[in-house]
Amino acid sequence: MACQRVPAALLGALLAATQALLFGVASASTAVDPPESKSNWSYAGETGPAHWAELDAEYTVCGSGQRQSPIDLKGATTKAIANIDFHYSKVPLSLSNNGHRVQVPVPPGSHMTLDGQRYDLQQLYFHTPSEHRVDGKLSDGELHLVHKHADGSLAVVGVLLETGSANPALAPIISAAPEKNSGPVNTGKHIDVNALLPRQRTSYRYVGSLTTPPCTEGVKWTVMSEPIELSSAQLDRLTMATGKNNRPVQPRNGRPLLKDSTP
Repeated sequence: MACQRVPAALLGALLAATQALLFGVASASTAVDPPESKSNWSYAGETGPAHWAELDAEYTVCGSGQRQSPIDLKGATTKAIANIDFHYSKVPLSLSNNGHRVQVPVPPGSHMTLDGQRYDLQQLYFHTPSEHRVDGKLSDGELHLVHKHADGSLAVVGVLLETGSANPALAPIISAAPEKNSGPVNTGKHIDVNALLPRQRTSYRYVGSLTTPPCTEGVKWTVMSEPIELSSAQLDRLTMATGKNNRPVQPRNGRPLLKDSTP
């Protein structure tokens, strides 16, 4: 019986599928977000933070890791640390809500210099209430600015949100914040990422993890010690879009925690 020739197009497709199986795990290891197809985790009940490690083999470190985030920022060692050099620019405002948080992607260009290394800003998103505590106290919310080094390692800047005066820099983001499992929403507007930072640039520094599955460790955390304000109406609108989406604080396990002493 004569063998049938396999079309070249089919061979190419089979080769691509094989490569995806071989290398897919490696490429996912440097991803900022867990794969969107894996939405089996939540912030409550049987799929909440206490059970993340049980939901998928890729989430094991959520339960076994020794350098997890967030933490309670207390008992820090005060030290003069060089401030981060932020090189942010105005970016187009596009938003999405993946069911876990409201997030804003950032196109290439904006970056920061941390410990002499460049980290490019990838995206920003929100948690309500805050994930990090300061001396046991939660803030009303927390903004995360996620950065990636050329080698794939991550650095996150956390900005605590406290109720007070209305924040014009946050206004376009919050007013356009989509409902859960929605997006992307292209607003046609731009935001000034610099305006989302507090005036005083002192911070806490430690090494931790992503605060959502797969809870990847080795993340350099910088949490600004001065919060920024938003109005109660802005907080209500943000909470309506995000829900309660903060992971409980994790054991510090003896990790160094520094607090900058210089403005």
